[in-house]
Amino acid sequence: MKKTKIIYWTTTVIIFLMDGVMPALTSNTELARQGISHLGYPDYFRVMLTFFKVTGAMVLILPIFKARYKEWAYVGFAITFICASVSHWSVDGFGVNAIFPLVFIVILSVSYIFYHKMIGKEKSQVYTQDNLHSSTRTLPGNVMPAGS
Repeated sequence: MKKTKIIYWTTTVIIFLMDGVMPALTSNTELARQGISHLGYPDYFRVMLTFFKVTGAMVLILPIFKARYKEWAYVGFAITFICASVSHWSVDGFGVNAIFPLVFIVILSVSYIFYHKMIGKEKSQVYTQDNLHSSTRTLPGNVMPAGS
């Protein structure tokens, strides 16, 4: 369990620093503005991206957030990394700038896997078809689902 926690926290802190802290500190620099415009995105996209990256990083790093919110943060970061890779590949061709986000998606995946190992399957908020369509589930107002 100690190894699991070390790997989880190491990978999560890397994501937090690189995609939470760094954008918060550098998003208003001229280099960041040029980078966004070079890829063809409007300037307001830089502001939105920074807000969502910082928010997602906080959700991942702070243990007060439930698993459901962490799941969405992981998805958001995965989409961001994939889109960054595609954007760089489309504009600059396949190179270091297109590969770099894929390295971070690997780090993010390790964090995700070890997060689930750490919390255990029974505590996970991930929903399956079985527990979504359970016959014992009731709707608000104690109304049973149709077909029960």
